Amino acid sequence: MTTSHVIVGDGIAGSSAAETIREEDPDADVTVITDEGETLYNRILIKEFAKGKLPEAPISIHEPEWYDERDIDLRLNTYVTGVDPDAHTLSTHDGETYEYDKLLIATGGTPTQLPVENADADGIHHFWTFQDARGIREAADTAETGVIVGAGLLGIDLAAVCAAQAVDAHYLMRGNRWWRYALSLEGAEIIHDALEENGVTPVFDSGVDRFEVDDDGHVTGAVDPNGDRYDGAFCGVAIGLEFNTEWLRGTGIETDDGVVVDEYMQTGVEDIYAAGDITRFYDSILGEHGQNGSWGSAKEQGAVAATNMVADADEEAFRWVSSYSITHFDFPFLSFGHPTVGDDSAERKYSDTEWRRLAFKDGRIVGGVLIGDLSQQQTYKQLIREEREVADQKDVLLEEDVDLDKLDAAPQAEAE
Repeated sequence: MTTSHVIVGDGIAGSSAAETIREEDPDADVTVITDEGETLYNRILIKEFAKGKLPEAPISIHEPEWYDERDIDLRLNTYVTGVDPDAHTLSTHDGETYEYDKLLIATGGTPTQLPVENADADGIHHFWTFQDARGIREAADTAETGVIVGAGLLGIDLAAVCAAQAVDAHYLMRGNRWWRYALSLEGAEIIHDALEENGVTPVFDSGVDRFEVDDDGHVTGAVDPNGDRYDGAFCGVAIGLEFNTEWLRGTGIETDDGVVVDEYMQTGVEDIYAAGDITRFYDSILGEHGQNGSWGSAKEQGAVAATNMVADADEEAFRWVSSYSITHFDFPFLSFGHPTVGDDSAERKYSDTEWRRLAFKDGRIVGGVLIGDLSQQQTYKQLIREEREVADQKDVLLEEDVDLDKLDAAPQAEAE
C-alpha cells in the first residue's frame, strides 16, 4: 500500500524531509506545499546577495526539475488554511484538499514587526526570504542614510548590508551592547569596534519609539525613546520571528510560540510531525524544550522527522549541537549550542579580535561564543554531546588549545 506524505514548507527542513522520505521509501507519494513562489534557496547566502557581493545564480539550491526527477509533487504559492487530524486531510486557500498518512509541519516563521507608529511604512525592511533580500539590496543601493533595529544575529546582517552598500547607518540597541544575552561587554566591544570601522554607528540604551515618514508614506528616520532622531531612508528591523499556528487551531496540536514536539519531532497528535524554526523541540542534551533557527539544525530535524515518518516508529531521536556563524568582518564569529542559557559562565580575551565565552548549566557546557579563533569549536561541541561536568576546570577550558587529556586528569590531580 502506498503511503502519502505531505510536507508544509519548502525551507531546508521541509526539503531535507522530502529528500529523506524519497530515499527511504521510493514508492511513497510525497507532496510539498509552500506559500513561497520559488523553490529552496540558501538562506545563508542571501545575506551576501543583499550586500551586493553575489549574483542570484549560486543562491538557488533546488530547481523545479529537482522535484520532478524525484517524483515530488511541489505546490508553490499555496497557503494551507486548516488540518483535520481525524480525516487526515488538509485544506488550502484555493479550495484544494490533500489527504495524508503522515504530515510534516515545516513552515518556519515570519519577521516580527515593531509595535510602533509607522512600522509598516515604505522603506522599512525585514530580512527573511529571498524576495526580502532583493528589496533590501535595491533599497540600500540608493539610500544614503539608514537605521538598523535588533541587536542580535539577524540584525547584524542588516547592519552589514549598510556597511557593504556605503549607507551611513545608526544601529539602535536597547541595552548597553550587541547581543547582550550571550556576550559580555568585553566581547561585544570587539563587534562594536568592527561595526564602526565599517561605517555603522552603534547607539546604546536606545531603540525605536516611532518611525517618521514623508508625505508619500516613505520612512525618513526613527525617533528613539530618548527623543533622539536618526535619519534613515533605509530602515531594517530584525527583532525575532512570529509563528503562524492559526491554521492548527482545533487540531489538538500543542503550540507555545511554535509547535511543540518531542525528541522524535512528533507532535502530540498521531501522524503529525514538525521540524525547523517553528518547532519547540525537546533537547535531550539540555534536558528541556528549546528553539533553534540555525540552518544545520533545521536540516537535521527534517531528516529525523522523515525517518520516523517512514518507519512509523520512534526510530531516531534529534540530538544536535547547533552553530551559527557571522562572516561580515575581518575576523570570524561563531556561536554554538545554547549560549544565552545557563547558571554559570567563563570567558577570556586573547587579543583585540580574539575572545571566548562558555555557558554552563549544572556543571556542563551548554553553549558558547567564539570570536577570532574558531579552532576549538569541535572540542566544545564534543563536551556538550558527552554531557561532561567540567565547569570546575574553567582554566583548562579557556586555554588557547584545549587538551582533553589534561581536562580528564584535572579532577584526580586536585584530589591528590
